[in-house]
Amino acid sequence: MIRKSIFAVAISALLFIQCNTNTDFVIAKDQVGKLMKSNTVDEIETVFASDSIVRDTAITRIGAAVKKINIFEKGGKHLLTLTPNKDSIPKIEIIRIYDPRYVTEKGVGLNSTFKDIKDKHSIKKIITALNNVVIFLKDSDAYFTIAKTELPSNLQYGNNTDIEAVQIPDKAKIKYMMVGWE
Repeated sequence: MIRKSIFAVAISALLFIQCNTNTDFVIAKDQVGKLMKSNTVDEIETVFASDSIVRDTAITRIGAAVKKINIFEKGGKHLLTLTPNKDSIPKIEIIRIYDPRYVTEKGVGLNSTFKDIKDKHSIKKIITALNNVVIFLKDSDAYFTIAKTELPSNLQYGNNTDIEAVQIPDKAKIKYMMVGWE
């Protein structure tokens, strides 16, 4: 009887810890895990205090400084790359997701397929690029890139073709997951 009680408490504690940890990886409206849309670039050190922050300060050919901020988990796993806007008080404008633990509130992430996207979210628009298709959602700031190599061969070449959701195979894998805040 005591063993069962201890076992039940242990399982409950593990589930509680698991649930609390997962909230650090949820993409919701104006939020990516611990990062909020309202956070300034100066607050990144505080938001990701337990992670490693690497700032890219390379200068491009035209002289504009590129200031991407890479966030790594302690131990080296790449979580996010943040691109700030150029306002007087810079905030984060674009977030590239690298860690598959980050998922939308509806459970779509890097390990998902196009079927998961269309089943769980409303698609706002699909933009065709040279090598990729970008899928924007109505109900989220997240957007997904699928490589054209995931499409039928007749849709893989040329950027003039407008691709619609019905033409993308359900099993098409996500290449990139991004969040855009304007």
